[in-house]
Amino acid sequence: MNGLKGKTALVTGASSGIGQSIAIRLAQEGCNVAINYRSDREGAETTEDQVMQKACGQIEDCGVQSLLIKGDVSKEEDVIEVVNATVAKFGSLDILINNAGVQNEKPSHELEASDYDFVLGVNLRGAFFCAREALKQFLKSDRSGVIINVSSVHEIIPRPSYLTYSMSKGGMGNMTKTLALEYADRGIRVNGVAPGATITPINKAWTEDPEKQAEVEKHIPMKRPGTSEEMAAAVAFLASDEAAYITGQTLYIDGGLTLYADFMEPWSA
Repeated sequence: MNGLKGKTALVTGASSGIGQSIAIRLAQEGCNVAINYRSDREGAETTEDQVMQKACGQIEDCGVQSLLIKGDVSKEEDVIEVVNATVAKFGSLDILINNAGVQNEKPSHELEASDYDFVLGVNLRGAFFCAREALKQFLKSDRSGVIINVSSVHEIIPRPSYLTYSMSKGGMGNMTKTLALEYADRGIRVNGVAPGATITPINKAWTEDPEKQAEVEKHIPMKRPGTSEEMAAAVAFLASDEAAYITGQTLYIDGGLTLYADFMEPWSA
C-alpha cells in the first residue's frame, strides 16, 4: 500500500485477534508499530514476535521497529502515557487504530451500573481518549494523520443481551463521522471498519462448536465467517494513501451480513 512505509502506527488491544492481525499487516507494509495491551503480556509478545518476523524475516535491520506498551484505554492517564511513549520511541504518531474492545452478555434488565461502565468505558470512552490524544499529536506536529475505529456490524444491527456493546459501537460510528467532519480540512482522516462474524478468540464460544458455527453462518450470505487477516487488509487500505480521499466512512466487512440474508429468497407479496 502506498504511503505506509516509515509511518508509525499505534494499535490498541493488539495482543490477539483482529488487533494482532492489524499490527502484523501494518508492519508488513513498513510501519513501525506500537503494540498496546491491557493484561495479556504473553499475547502482546506473540504479536511483537510475529510483527518482526513477518516484516523483517531474516533481515536484522529492515527499518521496522516495534514497541510493547501496557495500558488500560478506559483510563485517561494510561492513554496519555501510551501515546507519549509511542512518540518518544518513534518520534511521531501517524496512525491510530482504535481496536481495544470488550463485551458482556446479559439480559438488559439485569445490567448493573458496573457492567455498563466497563463496556462503555473501554469501547467508547477509551476510543475517545485515544482519538483525542492522537489528534493532539497530529495538530502539534502540523502533519496529516489517520484514525481508524474498529467497530462492528452491531453499530447498526441490534444485538439483544449485548446492549452495552451495541450502544458503544453505535456511538463509535457517530464519533467517526463527527471527528472526520471536524478535522477534514486539517489533513486528518477518520474512518471505521465494522467486522461481521470473525474467527477470533473472543468468539470461541461458536468458532469451536460446529453446530453453533453453522447457526452463525446461515445468517451470512457468503456462508462463512471472516478472518482477522481480512479485517487487517481493509484497515491497511484505509490507513494508506490509496484511501487519501476517503473520510467519515465505516466499511462493513461482513460477508454480506448487513444485507439481510433472510431476504436472499423472494418473499411472497
